[in-house]
Amino acid sequence: MSDSASSGEKYRTRHGFTAIRDGISASHARKLIPTADCDATTRKPPWLRVELPHGPKYRNVQSSVVENSLHTVCAESHCPNIGECWSNGTATLMLLGSVCTRACRFCAVDTGNPKGWLDHDEPQNCARAVALMNLRYVVLTSVDRDDLEDGGAAHYAACILAIHDQNPSTTIEALTPDFRGDFAAVEVVVSTPVKVFAQNLETVERLTSRVRDPRAGYDQTLRVLAHAKSVSEVRTKSSLMLGLGETDEEIRQAFEDLRSHDVDFLTLGQYLRPTKNHLPVSRWVRPDEFEDYRQTALNFGFQDVAAGPLVRSSYRADRLSAQL
Repeated sequence: MSDSASSGEKYRTRHGFTAIRDGISASHARKLIPTADCDATTRKPPWLRVELPHGPKYRNVQSSVVENSLHTVCAESHCPNIGECWSNGTATLMLLGSVCTRACRFCAVDTGNPKGWLDHDEPQNCARAVALMNLRYVVLTSVDRDDLEDGGAAHYAACILAIHDQNPSTTIEALTPDFRGDFAAVEVVVSTPVKVFAQNLETVERLTSRVRDPRAGYDQTLRVLAHAKSVSEVRTKSSLMLGLGETDEEIRQAFEDLRSHDVDFLTLGQYLRPTKNHLPVSRWVRPDEFEDYRQTALNFGFQDVAAGPLVRSSYRADRLSAQL
């Protein structure tokens, strides 16, 4: 096993534990995805084409990330917007390492059991990187860490506090794990100077068990969002991927469920299959359809909605939350 393993293969990390490259093993994928579904990887439509990363600001963000031993969800999850966001001098930092204890069938982050490993320099490294990149708005996300008793909540809070201490004018958004529905862990995070607390619903209720890891849950995510709002002054935010087989009625029901749990902001984007071991794309949602969904969501009462084929949960988050 080596760190240069191919997608779906096991490798040993530099910290000594085993992980699976891109999250889903090839053998497990064959059990999950019917053979007929594997033909669904068709040519992407023209509206999904993006420019290759380039420019001095992109290189500055890239060097800041590398020099401070940080991980970004931009790179780890193969985000199509990495060129645009990094070229604009923004990035979403991924805390708690690059190996997730869960294996959602849409996500290309490596999976494994870190066995309690933590980078105790990460809070200060994050704070220094935010200062070097001169960010006025930073999104912090993370892998799930079910191997930690608090799911990583205390470490998350330490990173937020360190960033705020060195960058008091920077607005902080936290896109967190669900902490297994542990409200005490949620309270640890929202007791910090975080302004936006985000937790992604990801898909409609019917598809949740097919799309997300069994330890996640549709209702659990909604409860976490509602609790964060009830015990603090944070704004809350969630995200849905489209193109996984959901119906319009199910999408509207998800909008209603989020609003009934007082969620403020919403993002909608196209699901893109990261590797052949992940779930296939059911359909390509056109840009005009995304605009229709955006208008529908606004009618449900969200304060703001970002929707488009390449929109992701943290895409240009500073614009979505401009009224903070």
